[in-house]
Amino acid sequence: MAARATSSGTISFGLVSIPIKLFPASSSKTVRFSMLHATDKSRLKQVYVCRSCDETVERGETVKGYEYARDQYVVLGDDELKAIEKQSDRSIDIEEFVPIAKVDPIFFEKSNLLGPDKGGAKAYRLLREAMIEAGRVAIGRFNQRGRQQLVLLRPTDEGLVMHGLYYADEVRHFDDIELGDDVEVKESELALAHQLIDQLSQEKFEPEKYEDDYRRQVLEAVDQKVAGEEIVVAPTAEPREQIIDLVAALKKSLASTPGSRTEGKTGAGKPARKAAKAKGSKSAAKAASTKKPAKTASRGKIKAVK
Repeated sequence: MAARATSSGTISFGLVSIPIKLFPASSSKTVRFSMLHATDKSRLKQVYVCRSCDETVERGETVKGYEYARDQYVVLGDDELKAIEKQSDRSIDIEEFVPIAKVDPIFFEKSNLLGPDKGGAKAYRLLREAMIEAGRVAIGRFNQRGRQQLVLLRPTDEGLVMHGLYYADEVRHFDDIELGDDVEVKESELALAHQLIDQLSQEKFEPEKYEDDYRRQVLEAVDQKVAGEEIVVAPTAEPREQIIDLVAALKKSLASTPGSRTEGKTGAGKPARKAAKAKGSKSAAKAASTKKPAKTASRGKIKAVK
């Protein structure tokens, strides 16, 4: 089914404006459950409850508050927030072009496909081809809903992709985590690691080879429930051994890797079972009929009611 545009806008750089349409670059297949009343399996809804007076609060009776200290809030009205908002013309203002290799993927947040809108096909193609030949991607700001999002425009053989970017102060660094003691890696250990990498190396990433096993198993369980069948629980996998001798672990990994020279001798590396195709989620909502409703965590109090 053809993708449907979520919004439109323009790409602007210099005196050039290119009308474009935005399309979602992905569609999440995550299995989601609804909260039900355990007694009669009716769906629940959420209501807001004041922590001070324990009264139910309607949506229209709420205001926006920013917690500047623990349990201390400053309230900003709609008019005050409106005055802070930027232009919402859905323009993508390009500010610079940089090599893609100089952009750390940790900054990538969300992706959209960009397509030309009416009258913009030639300029759209010109920008894409020029960026490919220059070996550069564009950094800019996307003005939408009164806010500015930092974005990256990346050219591909088919078109332009827009990646939302985190701002610098939103990204954590290794300085914030514990990396353990500074240890020396031996040449023999490094050689074994290189050998293991070589055996597992491929020329390109093929996402079709991978499947969400959890989602497939949940949907299979749902279909079995709908059909009135008994759910068979698969045996729990044996826990992996704790690495004590790094060299021994690397040698064992090499021996068990498909295609290794020692595979036939050790009997390891059994052929992988062909991945089963996940069934549809036609009756996914019924899967939660046997689940107890989970409690909802909140800074305030949110009560689930029927």
